[in-house]
Amino acid sequence: MQQAPIAPELENLKEAVLTLNRDLLILEEELLYPASSQVAIYISMDLGQYFSLDAIKLEIDGQLVASELYSDKQVDALFRGGVQRLYIGNLKSGEHEIAVFFTGRGPHQDYKRGAKLTVNKTQSPLVLELRIIDSTAQLQPVFDIKEWQM
Repeated sequence: MQQAPIAPELENLKEAVLTLNRDLLILEEELLYPASSQVAIYISMDLGQYFSLDAIKLEIDGQLVASELYSDKQVDALFRGGVQRLYIGNLKSGEHEIAVFFTGRGPHQDYKRGAKLTVNKTQSPLVLELRIIDSTAQLQPVFDIKEWQM
């Protein structure tokens, strides 16, 4: 008496578990960070000729909410066009101050710079991009915060 192979059944079960896990993660994010209060902050870099990132500190309304030390691999991924989600959280409606502090190395000096932005949080999600841009006119990096329009 031969038993039927169980490999196809196992594959179907694995696929169902992966789908369920994905659905649970999406549901968890929607419950923890509802769209009406959600804020997401990303970081990006362009060519990186004038700046190599070492660390970032992010403050919202004067309170540290995220900090990151970067490895060479992570910096290389950002140089190649990667975008990293630095922070996701909730904010009440109203005015908030976003401040970010960048630490890194340039070709001729070390940098410790910051950028600030005051935003008015509404009932829609707030998405910000912390940008490190090479300024060929100034021959140094420029740091700014851009609000994405949803």
